[in-house]
Amino acid sequence: MAVQDRPVKVSFQQPTGPVPPPPRNKAPASECSRQQEQEILNSILPPREWVDGTQLWVQQVSSAPSTRMDVVHLQEELDLLLQQRQASVTGICPVRRELYSQCLDELIRQVTINCAERGLLLLRVRDEICMTIAAYQTLYESSIAFGMRKALQAEQGKSDMEHRISELEDEKWELEKQLSELKSKCETIEKREAERRQVDEKRHVDEIQFLKRTNQQLKAQLEGVFGPKN
Repeated sequence: MAVQDRPVKVSFQQPTGPVPPPPRNKAPASECSRQQEQEILNSILPPREWVDGTQLWVQQVSSAPSTRMDVVHLQEELDLLLQQRQASVTGICPVRRELYSQCLDELIRQVTINCAERGLLLLRVRDEICMTIAAYQTLYESSIAFGMRKALQAEQGKSDMEHRISELEDEKWELEKQLSELKSKCETIEKREAERRQVDEKRHVDEIQFLKRTNQQLKAQLEGVFGPKN
């Protein structure tokens, strides 16, 4: 968004003769101030360089002062670019951040032309904000990575738990099967023992009846031999 000067053409060709030293005439105060101002502007927005064939082109930021209409046009251009590039209104949006960063650089440029010290202070504030944003971005990325690791660990733990649950269900089913078989055996044994007990009780009753009849018969025989007992 910053207003820039026309590119300066620089040739790579070597000079044919010795280059004379620059004159040592003392530059006027206005020229020194302009150079210092240009250096500050270059520190805010470094010159852009590119090579075209055998020539080096350098494009520096403009040192022309801005008017109120330039600020209005800057705001309109910012709104237009936000709309054209479909920048998100809320949340984290690299496009919106880039456009606002360019807008801030242009405002710093305009302030620096009027007051170099104020521009340097704004540059310091801008760098601090960039450092803070970079720290937040690093923290955000690390938190995302931490969350992904925890999610993967939870997913792995979920898979292990599901496998363990399946094993326990199989073990439970096997134990229930064994319990059913043992109950069936227990019922069979109880039934067989009940039948055997009934048979033994019946046999005991028959033996007792037999012994009683035998006792009566022996008693009758004794009475017949020795006579009734007085």
